Amino acid sequence: MYLWFKLLHLFFIVGWFAGLFYLPRIFVNLAQTDPADKGEYRRLLGMARRLWKFMTPLGIGALVCGLAIPFLTGWWRQGWVHTKITIGVILLAYHFYCYRLLLDFQEERNRHSHTWFRVFNEIPVLFLMAALYLAVFKPF
Repeated sequence: MYLWFKLLHLFFIVGWFAGLFYLPRIFVNLAQTDPADKGEYRRLLGMARRLWKFMTPLGIGALVCGLAIPFLTGWWRQGWVHTKITIGVILLAYHFYCYRLLLDFQEERNRHSHTWFRVFNEIPVLFLMAALYLAVFKPF
């Protein structure tokens, strides 16, 4: 059973992270587009909305499978698991903050520059690296 949950967890993680990497990239383009250019702005906004709807179930699947694995393996008492779950919760918060940013774009009240979104786009990369380190090396 463990290997099935691991397979599903990895599948959901790959999909979710594709969205976590690409949605802020769309935000970069939205921040560079004048909302008065209705065609381009609406096209990018539609892409962002569809991507958020697509990646949300993947994030939920990643978290559910990721939480099931420690129970199946008995790893629940190991410190690295708690740290990895904390990373998952932080990424979930990032995910929902992206939704807040999407709503700001929908209401044409974005307050951030395209440069800010370029930096914001790198945050999940750091957390992915940390989670991979914990999963591979199980340091504590």
